[in-house]
Amino acid sequence: MAAQSKLMEAAINCSCRDYLHPWTSSCVNAAAGILLTTFPSGIRTYSMVYLFALIVRMRIPTLLDIKRTIEGIFKSTAFLVTNSYGFNLCVCIFRLILGRFYFSTVAFWPTFVASLIALFIERPERRTPLALYVANVGTESLWKMMEARGIVRSIPNGQVLVLGLSITALLYMYRLGVHQSKVKDVTFKALQVLIGKEEQGPLKEPQVTTTQSPRQQSLNIFSISKCVQLYEQFRTAKHPSCPHRLGCGSYALLGGLKPFLGGVGVQVGLKLLMNIPSMIKMKLDWRKQIFNKGNLKLGLALGSFSLVYKMISCALRHMCGYDSAIFAIPAGLLGSIGLLQFPNITIAMYVMWKTLQLLYNWGHEEGVLPKVPYFNMILYAVCTALLFHCAILEPNSLRSSYYRFLMDISGNRLCRFDVSPFDAYGLGSQGQVHDVIKRLKIDMSQKLPQIPLVV
Repeated sequence: MAAQSKLMEAAINCSCRDYLHPWTSSCVNAAAGILLTTFPSGIRTYSMVYLFALIVRMRIPTLLDIKRTIEGIFKSTAFLVTNSYGFNLCVCIFRLILGRFYFSTVAFWPTFVASLIALFIERPERRTPLALYVANVGTESLWKMMEARGIVRSIPNGQVLVLGLSITALLYMYRLGVHQSKVKDVTFKALQVLIGKEEQGPLKEPQVTTTQSPRQQSLNIFSISKCVQLYEQFRTAKHPSCPHRLGCGSYALLGGLKPFLGGVGVQVGLKLLMNIPSMIKMKLDWRKQIFNKGNLKLGLALGSFSLVYKMISCALRHMCGYDSAIFAIPAGLLGSIGLLQFPNITIAMYVMWKTLQLLYNWGHEEGVLPKVPYFNMILYAVCTALLFHCAILEPNSLRSSYYRFLMDISGNRLCRFDVSPFDAYGLGSQGQVHDVIKRLKIDMSQKLPQIPLVV
């Protein structure tokens, strides 16, 4: 590790042309080429994002909505374009000032500066969601980097553990009722769909129930009337502190059934959405796409989580004689076992960062945590810099979908950067690039990237 640390401080005598733009001798032309390439990609990407946001509102957009949407598309595209060509320029400027490349100036610091500048162009209300998104991908990449160095080791279903802990923290806030006053966020609306309005706080003052229920007579299961009574007790029996109207048994079963059906519907809907071209050509195998066991995974995860959560919550209310927000912790942790049906690292990382954001906001509102100016912008710049570092020097640590995204906005430039001089750092960067090209089946038949502006 000490030898590798010394290597990281080594200077590499390599020009920016040899590394970043071997197809042109002009740094300005190289930046202009990536600017022209990123613009149509940005328009295409953000048109989909903003149009989806309009559809989610479930109402006919007004002229003002359409105007704001168009303005948002162009503003976000300008942000992406600036981030893209700014990286190119900053790499060349750092090389000009320092006269060499150092480990941190190959990608990290140029990206940090370019990202910080670009984010001032983006709308303020979009800065935090952007920061959370890149933090999500960046955390996964950082973990893989440390794993490759032998610093950490993954555990089976670790993403489920992270997701379970995060959702449990959200449920605790939901039960306390802080989402209605101090920490308002759309995340709690999604939680309300999963758990229901009945479980939301703030709770009434817990009142210990000391009244004992009359001793039940022994049931003869062979008696029809007794079976009916047993069913009726199951359907209507509930503790006075339970917030729901139905009996605890019915409440838990229905609470598990609704998310199950919703999860199955979402997975089937997404599959049909992704197969629209096949549907138009009448080539879609409906039986294979709809009647598929894989479509049950999300529904089983959500349904079992809600079912177990509500069963444990009601059981604790019966046992303790009162209701408490603290019950959300054991109920949430035990319910998280159901999430093993649908392990997903992307969802886990996003929910984790969203939970950390809401906990921080809550701590700030309570006066426990200080407010850090421009923290969302700094977080975005650091995480984006980390992702660019991974994409260039350690691409095996980067999520494949994000690598494809960078390839798209760079006009297929990313995998054409010559990083062989930086193999001196001991990461085998050029070999990792070749591995990614093979794994993602990237077409390298063209010698030049899109809009090369060769000089």
